[in-house]
Amino acid sequence: MTKHAFPTDCPCDSGKPYKDCCFMFHMEKVHAPTAEALMRSRYSAYALRKADYLLYSWHASTKPKELDLSDDKTKWIGLTIVGTEGGQPDDETGTVEFIAKYKIGGRACKLAEKSHFVREKGRWYYVDGDVEE
Repeated sequence: MTKHAFPTDCPCDSGKPYKDCCFMFHMEKVHAPTAEALMRSRYSAYALRKADYLLYSWHASTKPKELDLSDDKTKWIGLTIVGTEGGQPDDETGTVEFIAKYKIGGRACKLAEKSHFVREKGRWYYVDGDVEE
């Protein structure tokens, strides 16, 4: 049996342990029930360099052919959800506005985005986002 090394706290800042939060989404055992849960799991995937999951959760209409995070020097350090619209289990679309903090070479940065999601056949997908300057 393979033993997984889990981060203590989930990178998505939910306050839950990783194994009880985004891990099951990353293992593709269950689908995120809301657009916000998918957005949080995608943030965690960036933090943990899980490119396969990012592609898995990206809508086919906008998904890149490949995503290589192996040489990424970004260290993701925090996520704040600013607001959501729709994105609940019975909705077909949703948006999640967030601020993600990160460091590159010790320099603090932030990404503010309003991400768009769509639900197809009961599963949420990231479509695209409007990045705020």
